[in-house]
Amino acid sequence: MTAPLDPIPPRSGALALSTYQLTKRFGAFTALDHVDIEVRPGTVHALLGENGAGKSTLVKAIVGYHQPDDGAVLIDGRERAITSPVVARELGIGMVYQHFTVVPGMTVAENLLLARGALPAVVPWKRVRAELEAFMATTPFRLDLDARPMDLSAGEKQKLEILKQLFLKPRLLILDEPTSVLTPQEADEVLGALRDRAHAGEVSVIMISHKFREVMEVADDVSVLRRGKLMGSHRVAQTTPALLGAEMMGLTAAAGAPAGAVAQAEALTREALPQGPVRLEVEGLCVAGDRGERAVHGLSLTVRAGEIVGIAGVSGNGQRELMEALVGQRDRESGTVRLAGERYDARREQNQRLHVRSLPEEPLRNACVGDLSVALNMGLRRFDQAPAARFGWLHGGVLREQARALIQAYKVKTQGENAPIRSLSGGNVQRAVLARELDGQVDVLLVSNPVFGLDFAAVHEIHARIMAVRNRGGAVLLVSEDLDELLKLADRIVVMSEGRLVHACSAAEADRHVLGSFMGGHHHAEHATEQEAA
Repeated sequence: MTAPLDPIPPRSGALALSTYQLTKRFGAFTALDHVDIEVRPGTVHALLGENGAGKSTLVKAIVGYHQPDDGAVLIDGRERAITSPVVARELGIGMVYQHFTVVPGMTVAENLLLARGALPAVVPWKRVRAELEAFMATTPFRLDLDARPMDLSAGEKQKLEILKQLFLKPRLLILDEPTSVLTPQEADEVLGALRDRAHAGEVSVIMISHKFREVMEVADDVSVLRRGKLMGSHRVAQTTPALLGAEMMGLTAAAGAPAGAVAQAEALTREALPQGPVRLEVEGLCVAGDRGERAVHGLSLTVRAGEIVGIAGVSGNGQRELMEALVGQRDRESGTVRLAGERYDARREQNQRLHVRSLPEEPLRNACVGDLSVALNMGLRRFDQAPAARFGWLHGGVLREQARALIQAYKVKTQGENAPIRSLSGGNVQRAVLARELDGQVDVLLVSNPVFGLDFAAVHEIHARIMAVRNRGGAVLLVSEDLDELLKLADRIVVMSEGRLVHACSAAEADRHVLGSFMGGHHHAEHATEQEAA
């Protein structure tokens, strides 16, 4: 009698994968709770869920990084003990991670060869080169075999990660948010090519995504996870983004979700406002990067009262340096910034008098004092003003009382207002900082990636609060790497590429692929003027 876990001869072509009651615990925390999913051979199966829902834990259990505490992984109907990524690779399972694993100093050819693992002492480069060129001729996207990753864009590095896996001829390819560094065109190209390969029967694909549009356009099936549990699996053709969103939020029919709850949650009220005066004016701004290189080149833009201006761009094109220069965290080489006609140097006195607020990227690092309490961090804007300060004395009780009200209003999950802010999860740090910044009058709001790491329900809440600042006449400058977020929130969109503004347009008339083309640097406009966006 053959034992169920005996080796079986490797097969080629797309495999069928299913998990049975898969469970993974980390101490007292259950990250994966009896999850059953089924990946049909030759299909693209999307995994949806907010941060911490268990998506990455699930795929890491499938690929052998985590050993499940209970349940099983079945390949082509047979239970397999996947004890390590090496075993997974022998079974035909490959994974492309969110973070790059390419070796910077090696060429594309050397990185591809390295993906194989075992290498001979002396590489027969003439034969290997011919093999790699033959492989590249069959791939959905081409890269120069002699290029080094340091010369590649972020999108090209992501393509190299996928090519490394395709070179190993996987029967199942797992992708962890593969389009986060891609322009819309690159995303369509990459996902379209992988879908075509799946439908040709060459490979099955599991894709972690948080973008409903991608799931609806590319995937055949979708499974939704929430807090480690499977909320539902569906044929994509038989579901809608609203229903998937409801499951992500825990609003299933069984839980008694009100009809249209998600559709209602997705609606943002953009009030029609007359054109307001210019509140923020940036002229000829030049900013140096971390290594002394020029990161922002002579950038000019304006933001009016009652307007959200969105800055689109692939990460690493000067957006971070621009926002740090505006909020006073980075020196400005040249150029001027004016608020309501006054030269703005981001001094504390100016911020208070002109009602300037900001939410930078990585708020724990950039907008908090980690060891101080939640209450003191929430009071950083007004600890020296009445009623918190009287006759030079700080009244901690007043700050704690104000913090309790903000914690409740913004649903910040914390062990109390006295807990150190570094003890909060990333999403709750984000909420706490946003509560501080949006409390009171806001005339100018500078925001970078405001919902990164937040769960689905919180995303809408934060978007609604940003829109409310705009509706009350505030001027909002919003940097986001999520084009869908900008199209949803902004009145105008400008595109930043290589430290310059290269395109500007009304958000209502914006074309996703035109924006993507400028984001990818395919149009070399010298400068996008304000007139273009009028």
